[in-house]
Amino acid sequence: MSSDGLTYDTGALVAAERDDRIMWSLHRAALRRGLPPTVPAAVLAEGWRGGPQAKLSRLLKGCDVEDLTKTQARAVGALAARARHDDIVDVSAAEGALRRNHAVVTSNASHIRKVAAAAGANLTIHSV
Repeated sequence: MSSDGLTYDTGALVAAERDDRIMWSLHRAALRRGLPPTVPAAVLAEGWRGGPQAKLSRLLKGCDVEDLTKTQARAVGALAARARHDDIVDVSAAEGALRRNHAVVTSNASHIRKVAAAAGANLTIHSV
């Protein structure tokens, strides 16, 4: 990882729950570096389906869940408009990753790239 950490999009949470080897390898590498991955609150809301989600619960114990503040909500909304992308969860993951210099773990790399391009930036993306 050439970034300062990882931000998980919903696809990362789904991959963890289905025990995806790449996902768990990325997660363990981040923890070994002392860099707990970040899960934006909107991502958690989209990925959490209740009931027993043992693998996802285990993953979340090693993550920082980032609340969506009023300032961040405005930044996400403005970026969504620039990107012409109405999936606030994708935009929230990309905006936070850009702000923290994180790579994004996602199952939808094209959406994250589109949002990053609208911000005039590139993001490292790990597809799961």
